Formats: sequence, structure tokens, C-alpha cells
Amino acid sequence: MKNLKNALNGPDLSGDRSMLKSTKNMKKVIYALILPLVVAGGLVFANREIKNDTSKKSTPKPLSAAEMKAERERWEATPAGIKYKQWEASPEGKKVLAGAAKIKNHISNFTNMEAVVTSLSLPPGSRLGFGVMARINGEDYILSFGPEKSDWNFLNFNNEFQQLHSLKVDDKIIIKSHSVSHAPKYSYPIVSGDYVERDSKIIYKRASRKGGC
Repeated sequence: MKNLKNALNGPDLSGDRSMLKSTKNMKKVIYALILPLVVAGGLVFANREIKNDTSKKSTPKPLSAAEMKAERERWEATPAGIKYKQWEASPEGKKVLAGAAKIKNHISNFTNMEAVVTSLSLPPGSRLGFGVMARINGEDYILSFGPEKSDWNFLNFNNEFQQLHSLKVDDKIIIKSHSVSHAPKYSYPIVSGDYVERDSKIIYKRASRKGGC
């Protein structure tokens, strides 16, 4: 009779249902664990692709000699370029360029140049930061040190050009520089002040740039 009742009621599926439920729950758990990993992996890959694209864009291919020449010719045809060429051919421009050429070897080799301070102020309208006028081998130059950067350290006022402010007219100094430049606005070559010595004592030495020598 009991067997007949069981046969009429059909097989007992409660065990199968519980197994199905546990299987579904386990799938949900596995899916919940895998999804963040997939998303994170996708983000890492995307970031890597973006960085690669950025690095490719941020390192432009250097111009060839022909391309540089073409760019220069295009610039020379602009109003600024025409004005510069006119200045370059003028007596004033030729004088400035000749002065820059005189110290070219010292600049290239970063060797000592004997100079005499002729003025403690730069020409009116100059926008070169702190500097003085100096004479080297009979030629006048702008000796520029750039913008002054001052720091307050508790109650002490520190200035990288502090000792340079003690210079006086007619002081004899030894200077070294990595560059000399010129511009139509200025009647003198512009020497970058990277090292200054007075009375065999260093009174200024430009700090090396990060990653530089």
C-alpha cells in the first residue's frame, strides 16, 4: 500500500530541487567573483593602451634637415621673420652677432671668461630677470641670471642671487656660461650667467637641472 502511494505521488524531487538551488547560487557567487576581475583586467588593458598612445604622441619624430630648412623659410616669410632678417642685416644686428661669435668657443667649452662689471642694471625695458652689464674683451654683454626666486625659511630670507647683489661697478669677475643668445629688442648679446667668481671665490653657481649634469 505504501509502495502504491509512492508510485501514485511520483518520485521525490525535493533533493533534486535543493541541488539545483545550490548550483544556481554557486554560479551566482562565481559570476560575482569573476566579473570584477574581468572589469579590472579590461581597465588595466585600456590604461596601458592609453599610456602607449600618449607616449607615442608625446614623442614627436624629430624634423629632418630639409624639414627644418622649410620651417625656417616659412617663418622668415612671416612679419616677425621679415623684421628679424632686417635687424640681422642692420649695423646694430651685425654688431650683436659679431659679439656673440667672439665668445662662441668659451660657450661651447664652458671655459673661463674674464669680465668687468659696467652697470648694475640692465637696459630699460629688459625682461630678463636679474642681471648686470659686463664687458668681455672690449665688448659689452648682458649677463642674465633669470627671474629671482626667493624663499622664506623661518625668519631668514634666502635668495640664490644674494652674493651677486654685492657686485659693484668695475668689479673684475670670472664667468662661465652654457649659452649666448640675441634678439632685435636688445642691443647687446645676452650671456646666461651660470658661474661667477670674484677674488678667487665662487659667488654664484647655477644649480644643475634634474636629470642633467
